This record gives sequence, C-alpha cells and structure tokens, in this order.
Amino acid sequence: MPARSARLLAGLLATAGTAHFLAPRPFDATVPRSLPGHPRTWTRASGVAELALAAAVALPATRRKGALLTAGFFVAVFPANVKMAYDWRHRPTPLRAAAYGRLPVQVPLVLWALKVSRSAVTNSPG
Repeated sequence: MPARSARLLAGLLATAGTAHFLAPRPFDATVPRSLPGHPRTWTRASGVAELALAAAVALPATRRKGALLTAGFFVAVFPANVKMAYDWRHRPTPLRAAAYGRLPVQVPLVLWALKVSRSAVTNSPG
C-alpha cells in the first residue's frame, strides 16, 4: 500500500508538472506579482520542480527525501492558490468555488507527502 500511495503522488506531480508546459497560461495567472521576473519563468520552474519531485517520489532510493521536499513544495505554492482565489472572487460560482476549494486541499496534500516520506523510512530495506 505505501508504494501505491507513492506512485499516486508521483503521478499527481508528473501530471501537474506536464500541465505547466502544455497549458501554461492558467499557471502564469496565479504567479504572485511580488515575485521578480516574468510569470512564465515561474510557471516553467514550478513545472520542472514538480517533474523532478515526481521522479524523486517514484524512486524508492530517493522517495523519503523527495516526499519531504514535496510537502515543502505544496506549502511554497500556497500563495499562488490564495492569489487565484482572490483573483477569481468575481467569477461565476463554479469557477469561484474551484478556486476557493483549492485552498483547503493543500493540507491533505502536505499530509499525504509526509505520510509517503514516513512510509519510505519504515519500509526501506536494511
């Protein structure tokens, strides 16, 4: 079961990372204006980070560290979700609900990554 959970987390990260390159515009819009540089640079950087985290979580040898970094990543991108919720406050109800709904989802994502990290420690050989 722990390996399945890790594969699912890696799949989520890989899907999100790929989406940053295939459809970057929605991600660009969530980049906080306070960050220096162009939003597309941040979109690409976060996509690369998600793909790297996916690989780290997928590999048993790097799973523990990769999952811990993933938890930190989920915390780090929370301001982008807050920005999206604020920016979408006047959008139609379904879109507004989706943006607001992303905010509390970060908590279970962080907890999931931490659980995968702990499982990697307890299930590692040796």
